[in-house]
Amino acid sequence: MGSTATTALRRTGWIAAEHFFWHHTQSWAGLHEPSLIIQPGTHFENAETKRRFKNLVEASGFNEKLHSLAFDPATDDSLLSVHTRAHIDNMHKICAQGGGLAGDSTVVGRSSEEIARLAAGAVLSATNAILDRHIDNAYILCRPPGHHAEKDRAMGFCLYANAALGVKQAQKRGMKKVATVDWDVHHGNGTESIFYDDPNVLSISLHQDNLYPPSSGAVVDRGKGDGEGSNINIPLPPGSGSGAYRHAFERVVLPALRTFEPDMIFLPCGFDACALDPLGVMMLSSADYAWMTRQIIEIADKYCAGRVLVTHEGGYSEFYVPFCGLAVLEALTGADSGVEDPFADHIANYGGQDLKEQEREAVAAALH
Repeated sequence: MGSTATTALRRTGWIAAEHFFWHHTQSWAGLHEPSLIIQPGTHFENAETKRRFKNLVEASGFNEKLHSLAFDPATDDSLLSVHTRAHIDNMHKICAQGGGLAGDSTVVGRSSEEIARLAAGAVLSATNAILDRHIDNAYILCRPPGHHAEKDRAMGFCLYANAALGVKQAQKRGMKKVATVDWDVHHGNGTESIFYDDPNVLSISLHQDNLYPPSSGAVVDRGKGDGEGSNINIPLPPGSGSGAYRHAFERVVLPALRTFEPDMIFLPCGFDACALDPLGVMMLSSADYAWMTRQIIEIADKYCAGRVLVTHEGGYSEFYVPFCGLAVLEALTGADSGVEDPFADHIANYGGQDLKEQEREAVAAALH
């Protein structure tokens, strides 16, 4: 934020449909169902954070620099490229009955399955738009999110695996090697499990060590069979900030991408590693998200004609997610919004942003 673009602007696609905000997670209190000892409240995964992001994009006028994309809901055939028939049928059944608990911490309403199809369809349409060269890259403000959803179950607020569905579409369209870089504070277990034995998909996840899912995302989980070595986990210690993430990028993420030479890159983009998030204890700022995005753009420009698709995942600070999201959009487009991050000085004053020895050791472990 606040930087001046020195190169030609990129054509960045944008989908932030009103229906995404209508996915209803009921009156749960954070992660818990109301009871006689837990007062009803608001589920952490609610519409406000995402809506405020969209509102800032529009209030700042930055939407004028984006290319709005049309899209259709994902069909059964598309969903079946990743998910089992039983999982799709179960999502439909639960929602048709009025909603309820669809998976671990995953609450749905009556229309949630239909909205999840819209979110997945938005990713598929944007993938096609990038491959058809109508746009250079895209950000999909999809809701519900997707990176925890596995082939046969919903979990972690996710119904369908949005980014993984996009990867499958890219493969179908002829992309021989596809990479995913997931910097959500929680491990990208869904993407990992779907492509664990696929040598043509490089899956990288930077996450807070052992946060969610429990006992998931270890450095020793590197793929299996032909996919051995194509899955990279970088579990970082709680409290990691700018120094740790930038070191992880420079030592692990960027070298792995250069070696892999992807034809397209997907970014499951969560903002819950930010310093103000209630579900993680990391310390990133909007400037860190912009920096990571710019590194990915440089790789994409070199190896895959700039083809990058960002899917919105977690991030539960309704006040700070909008500024982190806008920073990513600035990096994708190469344009300056003119908006200054009002929380930047506050986060800088936390201290502890420099790389610490335990963080250096955690990154080194991911190299083996």
